Amino acid sequence: MKLLLITAVAEFEKEVKQILKKSQVKTFSFREVTGYRNTSEDAIESNWFGSEMNENESIMFYAFVPKENVDMVFSAILEFNSNQETLSHIHSAILNIEKTN
Repeated sequence: MKLLLITAVAEFEKEVKQILKKSQVKTFSFREVTGYRNTSEDAIESNWFGSEMNENESIMFYAFVPKENVDMVFSAILEFNSNQETLSHIHSAILNIEKTN
């Protein structure tokens, strides 16, 4: 069993749910979160917002996933991200679960 974490901008909520369904992840949790990006090191002319800390409406999904499904999720996310014309992507991580009840 693995713990799957997925974050993305809120606009990708429908797509993340489709990826989870396609990857046979039947149960998951979802939370709206605020994403932050520190732009203090970016060049001033490339900082569109004119401030150092940008906020984004984001989402986070988490699920306990069988090892067999992990590759399906990652492949689907990689495919989605490779077809994006925007700078935003879906981000994912897997954590090993040592013990559960």
